[in-house]
Amino acid sequence: MTQLFINIKELIQVRETEVEKVSGKEMGILPTLKNAYLRVEDDLIVDFGLMETLQNKTADETIDCRGKMIFPSWCDSHTHLVYAGNRAQEFVDRIQGLSYEEIANNGGGILNSAKKIHQISENELYQQSAHRLQEVIALGTGAIEIKSGYGLTVAGELKMLRVIKKLKENFDTPIKATFLGAHALPSAYKNNKEAYLELIIEEMLPKIAAENLADFIDIFCEIGYFDVEDTARILGAGKKYGLIPKVHVNQFNAFGGIAVSVAHQALSVDHLEELTQEDIHALKVTNTMSVALPACSFFLSIPYTPARRIIDAGLPLALASDYNPGSAPTGNMNFVMATACIKMKMTPEEAINAATINGAFAMHLSHKVGSITRGKLANFFITKTIASYHYLPYHFGDNLIETVYLRGKKISL
Repeated sequence: MTQLFINIKELIQVRETEVEKVSGKEMGILPTLKNAYLRVEDDLIVDFGLMETLQNKTADETIDCRGKMIFPSWCDSHTHLVYAGNRAQEFVDRIQGLSYEEIANNGGGILNSAKKIHQISENELYQQSAHRLQEVIALGTGAIEIKSGYGLTVAGELKMLRVIKKLKENFDTPIKATFLGAHALPSAYKNNKEAYLELIIEEMLPKIAAENLADFIDIFCEIGYFDVEDTARILGAGKKYGLIPKVHVNQFNAFGGIAVSVAHQALSVDHLEELTQEDIHALKVTNTMSVALPACSFFLSIPYTPARRIIDAGLPLALASDYNPGSAPTGNMNFVMATACIKMKMTPEEAINAATINGAFAMHLSHKVGSITRGKLANFFITKTIASYHYLPYHFGDNLIETVYLRGKKISL
């Protein structure tokens, strides 16, 4: 089936050739076409250009986009979308003065989510997760990474990863799965971290590999959770099974986690609310993507990732939602992008690049999504009538998306 989108007010993130990522000053450049057309055949982008150059106007369907813009779908490279229930009570606890760490020490946080995972069936977990995925797709997300990490037992982690696999099978959006068994110490191993690490390495990893359930491996490298030595051990064990590292690091403390992640060729290092000059230097000699999670900073009232320091150092930066029930209960990448502009002083051009092409890189999906490029998947959204692309972060409380397409198919919102 051929679809022709015409009279597009502005076609955003147009790349004639495939670009893996953009870094430093390049992040401030957002290539666009005004008064453009876009041609889609089946599930792929096959052509685009200025309306004045359009010669072949034949198509099975023609869509007039007058006054509207087309963006490539958001690429959300860090989520915990598969979880059970909610942690709304912890939200109230924080309002009343408890910190994230205090809630965790009282049995809340990640361990609270782990308890809920074990209380519901795999099918119910799938239904809850599928509903969330449908919601974020309607908000413009067209590629997403989803982590385990709320199981914290062999059965629990396998349950989560099987749900992610089922989502992959049933949805048109590209989905990448990350094994995050080292998210926290479960209660049964509170005083025996070594035994839990052995459980991950000796039992979880072989079973996950046997069922081909994960693309990446992650660990929460943070004081009170897992240290630098644990991180090196888990990342090394995962790589033996072909799992590429993506690491939670520097959320509350900076103590060498970035250096060890880079040493293990991590695809991305995520959070980075705390960042030293040594961390910047370590990132400069690697291909690792830094990923900021501003919705988490907003919700927990913690510092924001220093985007300006990262970009001004010539490094690339991606934006992701961190969608999870405890510290970022939203998968709205429009809000994430707006928050990055408002709180992290990123320009709209930098934020759009970070939420599309760089997000795709952080999932090894640069060849499929992240830009309007011939041969890439036809994953994009059409805005409502807007004055400029600056309106997406400027009107931060409004949903400016009118229509979503995944693999060339219009999605019912």
